[in-house]
Amino acid sequence: MQTNLTDTVKALARGKEAEAIMRSCVHCGFCNATCPTYQVLGDELDGPRGRIYLIKSFLEGAQATEKTQAHLDRCLSCRNCETTCPSGVDFHSLLDIGREQIATQVRRPFGQRLLRGGLRLVIPRRSVFGALLKIGQSARPWLPNTVQRKIPTKPATPKPRPVARHARRMLMLEGCVQPSLSPNTNAAAARVLDKLGITVVDAPRAGCCGATDYHLDAQEKGLERARRNIDAWWPAIEAGAQAIVQTASGCGAFVKEYGKLLRGDPLYAEKAKRVSELAVDLVEVLGSEPLQALNANIGKTVAFHCPCTMQHAQKLGTLAEQTLRRLGFHLSPVADAHLCCGSAGTYSITQPALSRQLRDNKLDALESGKPDVIATANIGCQMHLASAGRTPVRHWVELLDEALL
Repeated sequence: MQTNLTDTVKALARGKEAEAIMRSCVHCGFCNATCPTYQVLGDELDGPRGRIYLIKSFLEGAQATEKTQAHLDRCLSCRNCETTCPSGVDFHSLLDIGREQIATQVRRPFGQRLLRGGLRLVIPRRSVFGALLKIGQSARPWLPNTVQRKIPTKPATPKPRPVARHARRMLMLEGCVQPSLSPNTNAAAARVLDKLGITVVDAPRAGCCGATDYHLDAQEKGLERARRNIDAWWPAIEAGAQAIVQTASGCGAFVKEYGKLLRGDPLYAEKAKRVSELAVDLVEVLGSEPLQALNANIGKTVAFHCPCTMQHAQKLGTLAEQTLRRLGFHLSPVADAHLCCGSAGTYSITQPALSRQLRDNKLDALESGKPDVIATANIGCQMHLASAGRTPVRHWVELLDEALL
């Protein structure tokens, strides 16, 4: 794609990166065939190729508008297009650059600013989110049904974590919302890892991965959270921690980008690169372990929902399903497994109508094999799919943990 960026854009820290990405696009349109929003809306500007043209237009000096911003906002950042693209277009990076630049030109309506600011205030702060969730759960019986469905019931108390007893040690990102929404997920992961001879090292100062801020018009704030996590993990890394395990694939995808996003930071570039190298999804750890030692007995038929952040961002879709089968999971077939469920971080809140349609389409596909339960690997997808009140949705490691008891 030929480009003619303004001198101002070329001088930006990521100006050359944006130009290189756009030039790699050959207009083929293969991306539209797997883009969830294009499939639903049928609008060229709600597909990757159209969004690239929009970004190119205002980076070349055209006036961006609220309509332009709306088309970019409707992108799920699922990265399905990147899996499909024969030219290797790094679309999500271009989208990040485009969103950052359009935010300097287009002031959002007050309602949007209030919503996005509220999400950034609540979601990354574990204690604030937990307190508000408890209030919502207490008031749940008296709330309208539409609101009730958005508030998950109180989760069961997590079972105890094992004591530290192994020479092999790994860090684990606890996350910001998962400790409140599904506190047993990381506890189950710690117990499974313990049975494989791995101890999970605690890093209490680590918090939100930074993705929420980064994708809600506050990229520098997101990077501040990344730096804070690096500082929290670094002593354990220096002490020999072998990996940083993620049980939420959305967090894992972002942590694996720390090295790229902070490559220009003289104080954190090398540390961020090392952290990204150590970041692994839980299924990657199990994929290289002697799983016969676990003696799992999983008798249920499971529909596995592979999150976009696992299959498209981290490129782990095949590994995840192969490992689950090695563990003894009986996986039912899922049509169009590459398509997004509509969760996409805060997308289910900022784009509720589209998100619900994508969720219901995904549930129809997941339930086609009549599974006993739906398993996934990301807390956002788990809560979003469960909000429909249909087939139960669990994190796969909890199902595995229960099968080992």
